[in-house]
Amino acid sequence: MEKKNPKEKEDIGTEEAFRSLGRFFSWMEGRIVPHGEFREHMKKSRLECLKGIRSLIDERIAGLEKGKPKREDKKATRVKVD
Repeated sequence: MEKKNPKEKEDIGTEEAFRSLGRFFSWMEGRIVPHGEFREHMKKSRLECLKGIRSLIDERIAGLEKGKPKREDKKATRVKVD
């Protein structure tokens, strides 16, 4: 098995990130007691995570409604080298 350098950043897509998050919450629910304090904290953390995602989506929608571009196009600058 190939070991990854801890400094290497693994690029994953948005879809895979959300799928992984969902699998994590499902995995946790199957391993905790039905009415424990930990379960209540996990429920709240899932809710907070979803609210965070909603705030990102709301911000993006507001930007699109204002006609603001997603990000400014970066332009290259020619530099003369001696």
